[in-house]
Amino acid sequence: MANLVESRVLVFDVGGSHVAAAVCSTPGFSLGPVVSGPHPAAHTSDAFVDLLYGLGMKAQTGQNGGNVKITGAMLAVPGPFDLQAGVSLMRHKLPYLYGVDLRCALANRFGLQAAQVRFLNDADAYLLGEVGAGAARGFRRAVGLTLGTGIGSAFAVEGHLTTTGPGVPSGGEIWNLPYQGGIVEDFVSSRAIVGNYERRTGKRLEVVDLAAAVSSDPAAQQAFSEFGQHLGVVIQTLLAGFHAEVIVLGGGISRSANLFLPAVQAQLGDSTVQLRVSELKDKAALVGCGVAAFRTANGSQEEVAESKSVSSSAV
Repeated sequence: MANLVESRVLVFDVGGSHVAAAVCSTPGFSLGPVVSGPHPAAHTSDAFVDLLYGLGMKAQTGQNGGNVKITGAMLAVPGPFDLQAGVSLMRHKLPYLYGVDLRCALANRFGLQAAQVRFLNDADAYLLGEVGAGAARGFRRAVGLTLGTGIGSAFAVEGHLTTTGPGVPSGGEIWNLPYQGGIVEDFVSSRAIVGNYERRTGKRLEVVDLAAAVSSDPAAQQAFSEFGQHLGVVIQTLLAGFHAEVIVLGGGISRSANLFLPAVQAQLGDSTVQLRVSELKDKAALVGCGVAAFRTANGSQEEVAESKSVSSSAV
């Protein structure tokens, strides 16, 4: 990738139902207009590549009112995904991408070399965005937790991702760690909140509806409170050895942080770790892709090579 003084890269955030794209520029990791679109109705890899290409072209033409030259592309993707090969290993979501070489497909469409198209785990991208330009900026040791259909996690020391070392679980993943007879994700996820409410009332409502009902529905309030209690225990017991200075909460559930953060703080007691909600929100992964891309361009491979090369988190 090119000189950092005037470098621009295409960045993508591949979510469960939508894809977002933008042009990220240095210095400052600034984003151009963000464009997004739903996954294609035709469940084929060709249709998905068409979607990425179309969004990428819209993002480029929306930058400064005209088409801009890009020096590469970086995509934040859910796992499992072979980040080094650029090949999806997902069977339970986006199954039509399984085994597809997205790196070469996208390089061909955008007129790039294969080496200019890179991939990053979505939870890692989220934390890198917050480290580079958000709520974790300036902290030596940071943890990012993305709270949604599952729980994604990422760890950073001195601004760089790490998946090894004291207090870092295998691969930097906490979703599948043993917890109260199950795994962490059984208790810290959207389905945990939804299931808690359903057990209390016999009704099944989505998290966004439960959040809206908290002021008048004690069962909804309790579901969020117990979610916060479990999250607090996870932070206190499973992450204690990492000695994080800040933990940044992102993902869809973080939009309702006021409903569960008091319970988290109660579990943490007098801990000195700072709990912060994402500053960049939906743009965090896009900015994180830019951070990783520009570090790679500057001769440093660690954000891709040392992150979750075959990720299995469910975010």
